[in-house]
Amino acid sequence: MSLRLQGVSKISNGETHIYPTDLELQKGTMNVLLGPTSSGKTSLMRLMAGLDKPDTGKVFWKNADVTKKRVQDRDIAMVYQQFVNYPSMTVYDNIASPLKLQKKSAAEIDAKVQEMAELLKLTSILDSKPNEISGGQQQRCAMARALAKDVGLVLMDEPLANLDYKLREELRLEIPRLFEASGSIFVYATTEPEEALLLGGNTATLWNGRVTQYGKAMDVYRNPVDETTARVYSDPPMNFLSVRKDGTVVHFPDGQSTKLNDDLARLPNGEYRAGFRAHHLEMSDDQSGAIEFTAKLIVTELTGSDTYIHVNAMDERWIGLIPGLQAFEVGQVLKIFLNPENIFYFDQDEKLVASPNHEPAKSGV
Repeated sequence: MSLRLQGVSKISNGETHIYPTDLELQKGTMNVLLGPTSSGKTSLMRLMAGLDKPDTGKVFWKNADVTKKRVQDRDIAMVYQQFVNYPSMTVYDNIASPLKLQKKSAAEIDAKVQEMAELLKLTSILDSKPNEISGGQQQRCAMARALAKDVGLVLMDEPLANLDYKLREELRLEIPRLFEASGSIFVYATTEPEEALLLGGNTATLWNGRVTQYGKAMDVYRNPVDETTARVYSDPPMNFLSVRKDGTVVHFPDGQSTKLNDDLARLPNGEYRAGFRAHHLEMSDDQSGAIEFTAKLIVTELTGSDTYIHVNAMDERWIGLIPGLQAFEVGQVLKIFLNPENIFYFDQDEKLVASPNHEPAKSGV
């Protein structure tokens, strides 16, 4: 059982929302659609569901062409960021409604409703109606109803966005467990790289209506095929700097240079783009061989436990994630450090040519 998109595209009012896309999702896989707002995640999901018909290409589900099939005639469930419940029904009956349509026995329905209610922390409000509970509880009710169906394909469009932090973190851990037990294909849309990594499975990165890369979540994160994918799979987006490679040395615009290891030394001489993530910038040179840059502080953002610094360095704007709450002055000149082992290298066509051998275990994505 698989879901296969073959050359599907979607154009609306002359604007291309999805460029021709080939993608195949296998039974029993968690698949995350990762991209910024308006990158095409919801449009692609609507094509998968049958809510929209593609302008080109075909959709295959369970080895059958379902391109022209109505959404209600497919074995799928969908959960939206904006919850939808039946206002006249109790939470219990909302969750049970698809099971009744499947003509399950009363005992089967009750067991499944209780299971979903326990998972999504709804047990105490099963007798309440949607207008009597909070927005977060209404969203969980909508999720429970969709997950109770035990269908082959579950599509989840940023389903946790409206929930409080604690519950969101709990469900991020529970959803992969639920998916593993079901054997269904899960498709989960998010704007957050950290969420994509926590959910695991596979990740498809999207940018301006195109799937830029698809593969195992950690593989895509560690080896983005190009600069666009690297930006999408970094939060904040990856920092970049133009460099020149000459023999076994890389030269930086400020006159500094660093020696390359044997693998990188084999790259052709020429111009490259060096990329590095926010958490790779340091405020001290504790690491041997770190490169020191001078940067001017533009603004700081306090996250509660860490500090984001926005700086100008060598005509580039970078963002660094610094542990702890830091007190800096806007316009202050800072010394920042980068371990060259954490640098990704991209060629002039923005394609990845070399990446770090490992990612340090630090906060930030």
